[in-house]
Amino acid sequence: MLKKLMAVAAAAILLSACDEPQTATTAPPAAPVVAPPSFMVFFDWDRSNLSAQALNTIQQAATTFKTRSSARITATGHTDTSGSDQYNMALSLRRANAVKAALVKEGVPDAAISVIGRGEQGLLVQTGDNVREPQNRRVEIVIDGATMAARPMDDAAYCRALAAKWRDYDRTDASGPGPQAIAKCDAGDYAGGIPTLVKLLTDARVPLPPRT
Repeated sequence: MLKKLMAVAAAAILLSACDEPQTATTAPPAAPVVAPPSFMVFFDWDRSNLSAQALNTIQQAATTFKTRSSARITATGHTDTSGSDQYNMALSLRRANAVKAALVKEGVPDAAISVIGRGEQGLLVQTGDNVREPQNRRVEIVIDGATMAARPMDDAAYCRALAAKWRDYDRTDASGPGPQAIAKCDAGDYAGGIPTLVKLLTDARVPLPPRT
């Protein structure tokens, strides 16, 4: 009888275990795709000269380029649907080259800029033929392969990093040049503290902390 009761109890435990909800395993969310920085410059009808607003946009694009590393710029020219295909292709190239010239004036290397003319292709606003649509008369500036350039530490942060390195290296000397240099850093005298700490660590063959 006892064996039967034990068998019944074991069966009940197994059944209750089967009834427990299974924990669903979910895949980690995919990393969001970040679009490269882009800017748009617009033109008057049948023109490739740059307005004041266009020059301001180009300046912003150049500034963004300078804060990135290993970046390139693609300037793609477009037209509306008025005019012939051949004429519009040439016009779109003139617009792209005008933007490139302005970017170079803002300090972007000539070799880092590619120009493309697409004429009437890639309309921003879909229209019929021979329509003067201002939004389609444009150059799109895209900064490709743009990763944020690492910014160097400021003097205060670098002083703290050097001080931490020195403390790890020598915890015994409380009044030598190392602690004195650290005291200068703490007082905001970075010009006096940083060179001394750099020399002490270099002489001791302790790797310096990266400045970025």
